[in-house]
Amino acid sequence: MKIFRMAGALALLALFASPVFAGGKRDTPAVPAAGSVLRVAILTTSGVDDGSFGEDCWNGILEFSRLNPEADITSIKEPDMAKVVTAVADVIADYDVLVLPGFQFAPVGSVLQDNPDRKVILVDTAPTDAEGNTVELPNIYSMQFHEEESGFFAGIAAALETKSGKVAVVNGMAFPSNVNYQFGFMSGVNYANRHFGAKAQCIELPSYAGTDVTGKPVGGNYIGGFADEATGKVVGQALINQGVDVMHVAAGASGNGVFTAAKEASGVYLVGCDVDQYDDGFKGSENIMLTSGLKVMHTNVTRQLQAIKDGSFRGQNVLLGADTDSTGYVSAEGRSRLSANTRARLQEAYDLLKAGKIVPAANFNGHTPANFPGL
Repeated sequence: MKIFRMAGALALLALFASPVFAGGKRDTPAVPAAGSVLRVAILTTSGVDDGSFGEDCWNGILEFSRLNPEADITSIKEPDMAKVVTAVADVIADYDVLVLPGFQFAPVGSVLQDNPDRKVILVDTAPTDAEGNTVELPNIYSMQFHEEESGFFAGIAAALETKSGKVAVVNGMAFPSNVNYQFGFMSGVNYANRHFGAKAQCIELPSYAGTDVTGKPVGGNYIGGFADEATGKVVGQALINQGVDVMHVAAGASGNGVFTAAKEASGVYLVGCDVDQYDDGFKGSENIMLTSGLKVMHTNVTRQLQAIKDGSFRGQNVLLGADTDSTGYVSAEGRSRLSANTRARLQEAYDLLKAGKIVPAANFNGHTPANFPGL
């Protein structure tokens, strides 16, 4: 486990390896009174410099630190997904708040039941107890997102911008959030084909097909992890060899390998995920990032940290989407390469989706990319 700590606005930084604590029960420090230092840590499997999921949550913590310079903030990396719950149990006594991004953190519900004076901001999953049952706890704010909405916009963009007529979505693992992106992307491609005159085909590699958490085959292109750049590059190259010229990448740090494959090819473009990844799209003087599908985690992380500090925090499990400006796509001038026509079509689709007239397919919403409300 690696820990990165920043105390206060002066950002005194130290990076050091920390073994997983073994045995014994530690005394739990009292939670600071209102107005005193709030100790906040984020624990990730991909790090906070992945240019994607972990980084956006970290940016929410950084914004909270900017607003509250006295805050003590820390980044902890545990790349082994099998150890993350143990890692949480080992460090929870050292912090007042833990930010935990990823489906792999769902089982921390039992840890938090045993630590009622500690709070968790859980991103991308609801907490479960020791028996695997979903629970809602007063000390956990669980935020999940309609990733299928952001994937939907990515699919429309890809379908309208492709020159080869072949597009693809590349994911890390078939957790619900990733399957949502996949199904949303495919829904967007189908929508653009039917309503906007596109003629795009989603390409899938059978050897990298996914199986969701229920054991159901979902197809797609799954790298198998969120920190495997080498396999990401292999998958990216294989898709390019199939004629794909636009790829939507939702794979954490594994996606960096897909980006490398795209940059080494000619005429291949990307659609980013979770955050504005335009800066990751530079290929010399050219930029190959068409746009990015957004899941607005940083704002919601900042809001909940501030609620904890102000004493207005309320544990709950919430699902966030375009209706609260928590999903979308990058449209800012100078941060995308979309044509004027594509921008106009995306805005048209966004308005319909936000109004509830389009409901893209998701892992568990009962719809499919070929049959969803609004198609």
